[in-house]
Amino acid sequence: MSWRELEGRLSDRQFDPTPRPTPLPVGRSGPVEPLPGAVAHGVVPYAELHCHSNFSFLDGASSPDELVAEAVRLGLTALALTDHDGFYGVVRFAEAAREHGLPTVFGSELSLDASTSRSAVGDPSATHLLVLADDPAGYARLGTAISESQLAGTKGHPRLSLDRLTDLAGTDPHWTVLTGCRKGAVPATLQDSGPAAARRVLDDLVERFGRHRVVVEIWDHGYPLDAERNEAMARLAADAGLDLVATNNVHYHRPGRRRLATAMAAVRARRSMEELDGWLPPTGSAHLRSGVEQARRFARWPSAVVAAADLGARCAFDLRLVTPGLPPYPCPDGLDEMSLLRRLTADGATDRYGERTSERVAGAWAQIDRELDVIAGLGFPGYFLVVWDIVEFCRREGILCQGRGSAANSAVCYALGITNADAVGLGLLFERFLSPERDGPPDIDLDIESGRREEVIQYVYGRYGRRHTAQVANVITYRARSAVRDAARALGYAPGLQDAFAKGLERQLPSTALTSGGGEAPAGIPADVATLAGELCDAPRHLGIHSGGMVICDRPMAEVCPIEWGRMANRSVLQWDKEDCAAVGLVKFDLLGLGMLSALHHTLDLVAAHEGIRVDLSRLEQDDGVYDMICAADTIGVFQIESRAQMATLPRLRPRCFHDLVVEIALIRPGPIQGGSVHPYIRRRNGQEEVTYLHPLCEDALAGTLGIPLFQEQLMRLSMDVAGFTAGEADRLRQAMGSKRSHARMEALHQRFMDGAGERGVPSDVAEQVWQKLAAFADYGFPESHAVSFAHLVYASSWLKFHHPAAFCAGLLNAQPMGFYSPHTLVQDARRHGVEVRTPDLNRSDADATLEQMPTAPEVPGPSRGGRGHGGPAIRMGIGSVRSITGDLAGAIAAGRPYASIEDLQRRVDPGRPVMEALATAGAFAGFDVDRREALWAAGALASTGPDRLPGVVTGTFPPPLPTMDDREVARADLWATGVSPEGHPTRFIRHRLTAEGVITAVDLRSVRDRARVRVAGVVTHRQRPHTAGGVTFLNLEDETGLVNVVVSKGCWVRYRHVATSSSALLVRGRVESSEGVVNVVAEHLAPLWVRSPARSRDFR
Repeated sequence: MSWRELEGRLSDRQFDPTPRPTPLPVGRSGPVEPLPGAVAHGVVPYAELHCHSNFSFLDGASSPDELVAEAVRLGLTALALTDHDGFYGVVRFAEAAREHGLPTVFGSELSLDASTSRSAVGDPSATHLLVLADDPAGYARLGTAISESQLAGTKGHPRLSLDRLTDLAGTDPHWTVLTGCRKGAVPATLQDSGPAAARRVLDDLVERFGRHRVVVEIWDHGYPLDAERNEAMARLAADAGLDLVATNNVHYHRPGRRRLATAMAAVRARRSMEELDGWLPPTGSAHLRSGVEQARRFARWPSAVVAAADLGARCAFDLRLVTPGLPPYPCPDGLDEMSLLRRLTADGATDRYGERTSERVAGAWAQIDRELDVIAGLGFPGYFLVVWDIVEFCRREGILCQGRGSAANSAVCYALGITNADAVGLGLLFERFLSPERDGPPDIDLDIESGRREEVIQYVYGRYGRRHTAQVANVITYRARSAVRDAARALGYAPGLQDAFAKGLERQLPSTALTSGGGEAPAGIPADVATLAGELCDAPRHLGIHSGGMVICDRPMAEVCPIEWGRMANRSVLQWDKEDCAAVGLVKFDLLGLGMLSALHHTLDLVAAHEGIRVDLSRLEQDDGVYDMICAADTIGVFQIESRAQMATLPRLRPRCFHDLVVEIALIRPGPIQGGSVHPYIRRRNGQEEVTYLHPLCEDALAGTLGIPLFQEQLMRLSMDVAGFTAGEADRLRQAMGSKRSHARMEALHQRFMDGAGERGVPSDVAEQVWQKLAAFADYGFPESHAVSFAHLVYASSWLKFHHPAAFCAGLLNAQPMGFYSPHTLVQDARRHGVEVRTPDLNRSDADATLEQMPTAPEVPGPSRGGRGHGGPAIRMGIGSVRSITGDLAGAIAAGRPYASIEDLQRRVDPGRPVMEALATAGAFAGFDVDRREALWAAGALASTGPDRLPGVVTGTFPPPLPTMDDREVARADLWATGVSPEGHPTRFIRHRLTAEGVITAVDLRSVRDRARVRVAGVVTHRQRPHTAGGVTFLNLEDETGLVNVVVSKGCWVRYRHVATSSSALLVRGRVESSEGVVNVVAEHLAPLWVRSPARSRDFR
């Protein structure tokens, strides 16, 4: 019995046992002659026109690069990328194909009439239609159609009907429409309803898109029914007079990826592979094939293989033909963009530098004129005007923002108010930002206070139009934990084990060391999970939103790249990431949310409201007291210099001026640490090592950093001073020495450097040493402009911490989550500086933390480092700090003050039982003369009343006699309710026991001699293992007096790994390392400390 007969007898459809005649070859030109000699010589022209990459998100198992490389190996004449409902991977695909000289075809498999999203279902319900763009015009039309479908639906669930697609196509869409895979309308109707119904569907496609635009697709994956279906499809094509093309509906580049493809399908369906088995392909045939193999498989329809090659050749074009630009900027008074930019720059420069005839900084106006000439020559005035417009919006709305990055090298940016760094006064190199040889627009990053960044983003959408503006995507790829979790799910492990495997990983799982020889993977992960996870690592999983990148386009954005909705409300997102945008030429503006700017804004408002002082951050004087605080590493909460590594360096570096802060920021980075720059610089600064230079010509560039190269601008200056490079050549050298080095470019620049150095009298061996130092330094050099921009915020936050500690702490609390430390640690630090911190109170607290005046300075337990907060205002924690209370609810509660009773709050606001009980636990009802247990009893009883109930009818609000909470219980209640216990650090309540066991406090540790053995204890706030530390782990412990740095060697970590990773508080025995004011404890023994942690530790960040 044949497969056809078996299929007919097993189905409900009528079966005609009469053998069918052999089908004729089908083609628009009539019968196709055999390919003379082609197979004999092993070459058959063929283009794969239906191909999914892993940018079909859990439906393709190979990257665009892998697909291109395999297509080249197989000798394909062209390759199409047709991912589901998008152009997600086309840029990487185009770049890879360009390198190999492979013609590219761009298309997409559209989902029509999808009732659900593709995730969480075994077999998604949509009808598929494969559309190829014939040319750039067709690409733009197809991108528009994809955007329409994405924006009409929700995230992950595009909505598009065939009727709407027909409308979008117009009379000539410049498309070729293929009938598609088994989920295509024609093949699906053929299977369900027979040839007659399939012909009607095919005729409908022809009527909609035109006879010359519709092509019938056949494929052969070796399934029993493939031959039957292909025969029927071929007859349909012949009867309709349409071309027939062969594809392979590719989902991976080689057969070996089948297992990964099935695992991805299981992850998409949120099932195990065993549970999904009925929907999984039975064979691994959906891979790229050569023309020879396709010709052999489709020997009955040789024209189908030829037609695929012809169609690929006809539709192929380079993505560079899709070249966008910026929209014209609206200029007043009949000015063009450059004239307007000159006017705005002149106005700003007069304010910041003075008149041309009496400039306050020598050479400022000449530098501005030179920069403007470069901007005009490169045609970038519109870019600067757009950035200026965004900054002006922030200024009008009272939103703190500042430009950073290489823009700080520009006097024009400083004059426009985009940056706060005086590039002329600081001697910054403009060519690091922009040079005549640059082949793309400059890069200006805007830091915006995170709490109000959404206002700026929506302003950009409104100003330039949502169809012309979008946020840049962030392609979320598999990392160790997500890969292990999804691999375990696909393999059928229980959910608890999935989480256990993932949480057992400390760092990213290396793809080269996933399994050990014993069959069990590292970290106790089963070998099958680790192997599959290794294959998943780095594959795209889904699309996210870039932290701040936005693009603006001179045409509808969809014509360049489709847009779709992000998870956040009112956020439309490109389908490309920032590298893709840069490669195509889309101009990106980075609007980055910075929590410290929000904290500074909150602080300034509090200082003005409660202390009557208006602070202008741009005019802060240099203060020795501030630098004394920094030198003492008293920098918890301060921008950039609050980390363990920074605080360990500050007492040794001892910054005394703004430039020292710039150096500190650049010095404590992975690159300088790996490059061995930190210790030599500190030794030279402290007079312990002579300052030397490889050649006198190096001195001007390196004098500011004592002969130690730290900044990328120094690389450029060295090439200019030593080898006579022009500024443009120096910038090309910096780019050539970046992460993607070209050997040919480097050789040419090397020779140019050596020749130039020789002309300046530099001996060849010295020139070679300088070159090698440049080459090594280029990998880690930090832009001085970045450091300068950050240093402004470092000093501003330090100044506010020193002069207004209460307002600064309150500002930090109101900007959470941000920074290195938890709110509890910030509050404990403020208390050590003499600041009183008060718990939330229903009638005294605002929604956020605020300040209250204190009649007298309180006695604050514990040591005080300066006590600068004594006598100043106290911090009153906000209603919003209480658990379960959202920002909107906190605002509503605060707006309703005053309240006459607990019942009054419940009746007027009706916050619900969980919120009422949380407020009671936090002590927020203390103003009604009830203690916490009594308030908790009443809150539970009153939860049944509300605005629709009569007052005073609730019974059971008066509790029986209840014991009052002691200090330890109050501390626990505070930690549960707000995460902050102002009066009770957990170690305070066991200090007597710790002291009896010989455990010393953090403050007493500073007086212990070097190499002495000690015992310390505290709550773990951080666990860190930098790449530069060679496997050493750093722990931060906090007790009631301060922080302790603990260094755990690789061997000690292995021995006590379980304790070190699972304990929220630790008792550590070890040896003191004390040098130049920096004190560490080198751990020898770790044990758990049984106290409740106020917050989760921030590990391996």
